[in-house]
Amino acid sequence: MSGIWLALIGFLVFFLGYRFYSKYISEKIYRLDPNYTTPAHKYKDGVDYVPTNRFVLWGHHFTSVAGAAPIVGPAIAVYWGWLPAFLWVILGTVFAAGVHDSGTLFMSVRNKGQSVGTLANKLIGQRAKILFLFIILLLVLMVNAVFAWVIAKLFISNPSAVLSVFIQIPLAVWIGYHVYKRSGSMLLPSIAALIVMYGTAILASYYDILQIDLVRYFGGEGAFTFLGMSATSTAFFVWIIILMVYVYIASTLPVWKLLQPRDYINSHQLVLGLLILYAGLFVTSPEITAPMTNTGVSDTPWFPILFITVACGAISGFHGLVSSGTTSKQLDNERDVRFVGYLGAIGEGLLALVAIIAVVTFFGSQGEFLSTYSSFSAAGSSGLGVFVQGAGALATGIGIPAAVAPTIVAVIIVSFAATTLDSSVRLMRYIISELGVEYNVPSITKKHAATTIAVVSSAALTLIPQGPNGFGSGGYLLWPLFGTSNQLLAGISLLLLAIFLKRRGSSMLPALIPMIFLMFMTLYAMFIQVFTSWAPWAANHDWLLFSFGAIVFIFALWIVITAVSVILSENKNDELKDVG
Repeated sequence: MSGIWLALIGFLVFFLGYRFYSKYISEKIYRLDPNYTTPAHKYKDGVDYVPTNRFVLWGHHFTSVAGAAPIVGPAIAVYWGWLPAFLWVILGTVFAAGVHDSGTLFMSVRNKGQSVGTLANKLIGQRAKILFLFIILLLVLMVNAVFAWVIAKLFISNPSAVLSVFIQIPLAVWIGYHVYKRSGSMLLPSIAALIVMYGTAILASYYDILQIDLVRYFGGEGAFTFLGMSATSTAFFVWIIILMVYVYIASTLPVWKLLQPRDYINSHQLVLGLLILYAGLFVTSPEITAPMTNTGVSDTPWFPILFITVACGAISGFHGLVSSGTTSKQLDNERDVRFVGYLGAIGEGLLALVAIIAVVTFFGSQGEFLSTYSSFSAAGSSGLGVFVQGAGALATGIGIPAAVAPTIVAVIIVSFAATTLDSSVRLMRYIISELGVEYNVPSITKKHAATTIAVVSSAALTLIPQGPNGFGSGGYLLWPLFGTSNQLLAGISLLLLAIFLKRRGSSMLPALIPMIFLMFMTLYAMFIQVFTSWAPWAANHDWLLFSFGAIVFIFALWIVITAVSVILSENKNDELKDVG
């Protein structure tokens, strides 16, 4: 069977979902009002609240949520066969992610651009808000650690991609000044920036002098540095420090100076990357060699672990943080909720879909696939690498040289992982500031103090733990917990959305149905992981994951019980009634 069939079915489902279901949600459930004054206009400050063209904002939102997770999750989940992962990606995107992303954006716009954590206070009470903020804080901390780890590892394994990624930063700053100080167009400069980036990537693929290879600079693999670490570990350490310095600066700058123009460049890059990969798919028409369902699995059951493994490929709680944390503060017109929020989720689904196709068509035979995906652990450590190789193979189908394709793919992945990372640090700064206000600690409500806490804690979590990958395994070790926490956050956000819709007199069902499904699967999966796999009484216990997981699990249960009691006990709450 050709991988083209998966693409065609996915395209059809995504098109129908956006054309009909998102229209129904927007017009009949949210009742979007183009005359409503959005927070971007009402609280315009030139730093966080900035009215933004919907195409530019879509670029920011899409690239902020489309990091490495929608690639890594599906690339691992095909361990159980391509069919379960494929079905959850396309159906989850249309009926869960689209509602979640656009709903949290709409809910925030109608409440001064406040985050879902703050909205929890209004919807289900202050105690739930505090618990929810702590869950969000832990999740964002894990996102920072995981994505910093992914970027550092890709820089080490693909040194030809480094220069191209770093060139984007001054180009984005220049575009920001060009647009917001001189009222210029962002489209042509962004395309020019993309040409410069890809031109650099092509040259670096052939000329070693343009490859920033820290491992080689430190003596090569097997060598040890003055820090007492191997050259690879030292390179990893240096890249993490550089990344943390970068995200500190990026997350404190006004959004128009770096975040918006860089994300706009990346939106073109992602669209171009998707076009290259899908065009390569249709030209080469590779056969699917992975099994439809992997019946030989005995170590990890697909039910319910599949749903938290695919994670961002189908629905992501982190998207709600972006929607309500940064995107809602830049929305120019309320009718753009559908375009930015729901279509952003569709874009994420397209990325997850091509990740599945690239992996399941890469291997020469089913035996090769089963050898690489011999266990769930092996799938976890191999998934991203297999995608890079599989995507490179698709890219060569339209004439891109084999020496260049892996570099281009690495540039795309790193660009979006970095976009997510600095947006995540900005979100973490918001949350720390909110907690400072809540607990009357004014010192951490300041921008730079909150950012320092976010950056230092993220770096520490990434660097300190020891694990199967040696020094710097923090991000790797936290990945299983990231999936469950992320899905819990999405479920709780849908629960808040259901309450919000109920109080506005709209039907709760579009939010309530995916919420029930998601919460059941995630709590079930989390219970299995926390209390049977990671617990102190388990054979291969893990204190780090058990401690974090138990806290998140208990907090989530508390919030769900509180929210359900609110739904059952009230008919209407005038406080959050639509004021527009």
